[in-house]
This record gives sequence, structure tokens and C-alpha cells, in this order.
Amino acid sequence: STEIPSYVTKCPSNGLCSRLPPDCMTCNTNYSCIYGKPATFDCKVKPHVHCLDQNNQEQENFTINMTCQFCWQLATTDYVCTNSTNCMTVSCPRQRYNATCTVRDHIHCLGNRVFPKMLYCNWTGGYKWSTALALSITLGGFGADRFYLGQWREGLGKLFSFGGLGIWTLIDVLLIGVGYVGPADGSLYI
Repeated sequence: STEIPSYVTKCPSNGLCSRLPPDCMTCNTNYSCIYGKPATFDCKVKPHVHCLDQNNQEQENFTINMTCQFCWQLATTDYVCTNSTNCMTVSCPRQRYNATCTVRDHIHCLGNRVFPKMLYCNWTGGYKWSTALALSITLGGFGADRFYLGQWREGLGKLFSFGGLGIWTLIDVLLIGVGYVGPADGSLYI
């Protein structure tokens, strides 16, 4: 009896070959491609993996089009990183921690798919969302919410325009309520 390799569990059967995870294929990687430019790589599916082309025909050899860049250079949405358990949430300057990041399955890149990266800790300057919302509802017409969040220019604008004649005040209640407007220093709410 032939033993089925462990990578087969990660490989969807009868899907598009170009959408297979990198563990399911072998590609001839061209490291001399021009960074940031489109690149084409010739690939072949590994044994026991079945995939299709656009015409629903099974194929073994296919090409993948991708941008020429190393995995650690990808956008932050293209990989997942571990979170730190020992970060200080109130810290200035912001602390960093060592994270281990893994590229998402459907993304193709050059180099190691698991890589270390220094990331900033999520931190707070001590601003409370509930306080900002309460100030926005009660004293928002005078800019108290914006002053509290450290946005003094917007606070002065609201103060001297009577909250944008009420319009700006209503909009700020909504924006602070959903968390779109936050502290000026870029920190998180408590």
C-alpha cells in the first residue's frame, strides 16, 4: 500500500491549479526577477494532487503570475503573525516584540513562508471610549470630545462653529460611537 503524503490534506481536490497553496506544487523560482514587477513561474503539482485549468481540464503543469517580492515584504494583510503576551499596553515610546509570521495559503511569494518580524505592541494612551462618547453626546457642540482625544485643532473648529451648527456634532457622535475617530496619538481606547 502506498502512503499518502501529509501535504495532501492541505490541497483542495479539483480546484483551480493557480489557487493551490504552495505546499501542493513545485515551482521553478526565478530569484532574478525585478522586484515589484509581475513575474511568471512554471509550476507542477506534487504527486497525489489533482487540479483543473479554466476549462475544467485536469492538468499537471501550469504557470502562476505574481508580483516579484519576498514573503517578508508582503502587505500586512497577506500574512498572519503571533501576538505578544508580554507587551506593555501603556508605554511611550511604543514597544516592539518579536513575532513569527506565516504567509496566507493563497498568496505566492519568494523565500521562506514563515519569517520573524518586529511588530509594534498594541498600546493605549489611557483614553476611554466611553468617556469620549459621553463627551461627544453631551458637550460635543463645544468640541470637548475632540479636546479630550488630543485633537485640539478640530476642537477649536467645533467650538467656534458651534459644533458645525450641530451637523459636525451628530457626525462625531456616530464616528466616535463606531470607533472610527480615536486618540490623536494613534493609540487604542482602553
